[in-house]
Amino acid sequence: MSAREFSKPFPVQFSGSLAVGWLLKRLGWRVKFEGLPTRQGVLTIYPHTSNWDFVILVLAKWTIGIPVRFWGKDRLFRVPVLGHWLRWLGGLPVDRTAARGVVSQAVDQFAQSCAQDCYFWLVLAPEGTRKRIPGWRSGFYHTARKAGVPVGLVRLDYRLREVRVLDFMRLTGDEIKDFRRIARIYDGVTGYHPQNAAPIRLIEPSVPRTETVVK
Repeated sequence: MSAREFSKPFPVQFSGSLAVGWLLKRLGWRVKFEGLPTRQGVLTIYPHTSNWDFVILVLAKWTIGIPVRFWGKDRLFRVPVLGHWLRWLGGLPVDRTAARGVVSQAVDQFAQSCAQDCYFWLVLAPEGTRKRIPGWRSGFYHTARKAGVPVGLVRLDYRLREVRVLDFMRLTGDEIKDFRRIARIYDGVTGYHPQNAAPIRLIEPSVPRTETVVK
């Protein structure tokens, strides 16, 4: 589903930094972006296989001016200089030991942004690590479902040297159906370390794992 397939509100264009865009082009990268379909949503980054991912994505964010946020361990935000820098980049502290869990914290953040009618797009890497793991963690899926927001599927492709932010969808709750669609959108994308990219399936599915593997 592209941004244009959402009826309300219309996709919103943002104004970014021409200087950062020039730098990305000098590095051989390009960004494909046509706007965000709604004021709130979740952006998934795939694949996540290198520390360079963060650098490229921050430059892409500044190039197009997307007002996105990302999670960080709360203890990092307690370090004076580091915490200020992370917040400036769009970081949000999250307590991974909280009894309510990170999904509940994220849903609360979406509710607050909705009440204030402001933009709140949360960027998540479903793999959660640069090392190869058996599949995707379920946090992004449950967060989007419980918050009632769409998911934007960001392709971070080192082969094409391209950041693509064009594909959006609403999760149906049918994990098999949703992940087949996600896999089609991410088909062919190549990470910095391709061998570290996780298979596109939930590590802890709600239905037996053999049924959620995307063929």
